[in-house]
Amino acid sequence: MTATATIAGAANIRAAAAKREPLIAKPLYLAPAFFVLFVFFLLPAIATIAISFTDWQLGRADFSFVGAENYRALMASDDFQISLVNTLWLNLFVVPLSFAISLALALAIVSVSRGRAFWQTVYFIPVTSNLVAMAVVWDYLLHPELGFAAQLWLSLGLTPVNWLNDRDFVLYTVGFISSWQLIGYYTVLFIAGLSNIPSTLYEAARIDGASSPWDRFWQVTWPMLGPTSLFVLVITVIKSFQMFDVVKVLTEGGPDKASEIILHTLFQEGFIFFRMGVAAAIATIFFAVMLFLTLYQMRLFERFVHYR
Repeated sequence: MTATATIAGAANIRAAAAKREPLIAKPLYLAPAFFVLFVFFLLPAIATIAISFTDWQLGRADFSFVGAENYRALMASDDFQISLVNTLWLNLFVVPLSFAISLALALAIVSVSRGRAFWQTVYFIPVTSNLVAMAVVWDYLLHPELGFAAQLWLSLGLTPVNWLNDRDFVLYTVGFISSWQLIGYYTVLFIAGLSNIPSTLYEAARIDGASSPWDRFWQVTWPMLGPTSLFVLVITVIKSFQMFDVVKVLTEGGPDKASEIILHTLFQEGFIFFRMGVAAAIATIFFAVMLFLTLYQMRLFERFVHYR
């Protein structure tokens, strides 16, 4: 019996077995995944939404249904409005900064012929580090008198800035530290996208007159990098909205709520003041905003993305 006949016979056996397989078997294969999804995502989400319509406080067994009172209280709260505005403003700073720097780093790393793996590792190290532990280092670096930043300012003849306690700078400082940690992750994603662009496209672009690297970037690299760029943009927005540890460790929302963001407000309501109903309402609003932004980005930018 030849190898071809053996392969054909095995294929016929698999096809016959597939025909005999009951229709209910395929959904059963997916049952474990659906069970995990229901237990660890859908059920907690439903419970959170349900709790947001109650006045439940942590440590109390009794609670009552209050309808949309928690949401009305949040909309009328100056503190919640401040945290919401700070979160949106922080995203307007972090998202473009992280996107642009990670793309520039990816282009620079791909362009080098030697040491590419080394530079990928260097920029990816902050992603693997514990930001709570690294916050101690940042706290020292940004110390207004003893820190490296203060000494650098003094060497330039400038007055040192209290980066973590100045209302005009603290939000940007928090955003910079968060970007520092995650830029390496976005850079690796861009490198993967750049590595999948066929070199023949660049050769064709040169023949068509794209002689400079800038021309080749706009004619080849940027259009072919569309799917990766869209994915990085969505992930960047999600990660920047999920920022919490930097604020919790370094600023506690201060000074005077200048760095108060929505997840820190949620933490305080739930685990400092024990108002779980209000915290659940904040979590529900947060989920709705994230879902809307993700779907809006996909709908808005997908028409500019070219899948090959």
